[in-house]
Amino acid sequence: MANKQTFNEATVKHLETLEQYVPIVARVHGKNHLEFHDVHKLFNAINQKIKKADSQLPDLKEEFETLREITDNYTVPNDVCESYEAVYTMLAELDQAYQD
Repeated sequence: MANKQTFNEATVKHLETLEQYVPIVARVHGKNHLEFHDVHKLFNAINQKIKKADSQLPDLKEEFETLREITDNYTVPNDVCESYEAVYTMLAELDQAYQD
């Protein structure tokens, strides 16, 4: 079961940066990496649930399962920028914190 404190720490650490990076990466790489549009939608859903949950732990099991599937466990494509890689790294850390 998820550790609320660990997940909240990861959220504080990454959410604001993800809010900035995800739309930009979608705009820059979405044409060549169609899966990133799904990543963008899932991130928006995760972000919304986190904000609605306030200080409670939201139910994100399905969203993280889908993210792992469409990103091949956060495998970064070879032809992308550092921001794309950073998004996958931050999402993987959120996912891991949620699982812990």
